[in-house]
Amino acid sequence: MRAPLGDFPDAAPAPDRLAMLPGPVADALRAWEGPVPAGEVVFVDSDPEVADTAAFVAAYGQELLDASANCVVVAGKRGADVRLAACLVPSAARLDVNGTVRRRLDVRKASFAPHDTAVGETGMEYGGITPVGLPAGWPLLIDASLTELPWVLVGSGRRRGKLILPGKALPQLPGAEILEGLAR
Repeated sequence: MRAPLGDFPDAAPAPDRLAMLPGPVADALRAWEGPVPAGEVVFVDSDPEVADTAAFVAAYGQELLDASANCVVVAGKRGADVRLAACLVPSAARLDVNGTVRRRLDVRKASFAPHDTAVGETGMEYGGITPVGLPAGWPLLIDASLTELPWVLVGSGRRRGKLILPGKALPQLPGAEILEGLAR
């Protein structure tokens, strides 16, 4: 199979590569529901040494920059209450943590979740967190611009490999909320 974007030597439908994915991501693909079938999600193998956006794009294709999205875990606080959420924004944009995210979570302060919290709560590797397979009950805040893309490149849950899924599949992910202005 050839990946829908980028220059990857190894691409396959993600359900055929469950062994390459962490448990929560593999479980989410097994339980996948919605109008876009799981078979349309593509797993591409990649070098974990070039997992960060700039290096990844240099290695696998410049056109990936416009299709890449980062999944960031945020923590919001209101008193002693801590609310966790994931946010998906274009890789070339900045997440509006102190505006859109803070208001949506209804918290006084929002920030990127500590490394140990992000990894421990998701069961994924830092630098590879994906919107596929997040903890049940978490809001998944998605910048509206991503749903308009034909294909979106996201993490696979590990630094090795990525997932490519249709932008139209993002709203069917558990907890998905499409927001204007999430990215700046």
